[in-house]
Amino acid sequence: MTKLLYSDKVASMQEINWKIKENKQLIEAFLCLKDEDEARRFLRDIMTEKEIKEFSSRLETARLLTKDTQYNAIIEKTGLSSTTIARISKWLRGPLGGYRLVLNKLHHHHSQNSVGKGLSLYS
Repeated sequence: MTKLLYSDKVASMQEINWKIKENKQLIEAFLCLKDEDEARRFLRDIMTEKEIKEFSSRLETARLLTKDTQYNAIIEKTGLSSTTIARISKWLRGPLGGYRLVLNKLHHHHSQNSVGKGLSLYS
């Protein structure tokens, strides 16, 4: 029996076919946005207010999990179920690393916006 390469393992874990036209178009749509205003406008058109809140809560949950916040505190802050939090925790630790990638980029971006020695605009 042959071992799966890491990239094969990651590819086999993906349930979405990213090669179909519609999914590629969605990715390209996000990549072509140039600033916060464009992103805000696109997200509002493509998602409902409830979906925006849900996705924002999921990202916040991932951030809180990296700070070892307890599930009960996350539930209270975000309103997400323990099942959803557990799934986010699994993905956060998973091989695809989407949450880790974005959280690292956000942290780096906000670190560059510091207001002086030791003061950050992002907490």
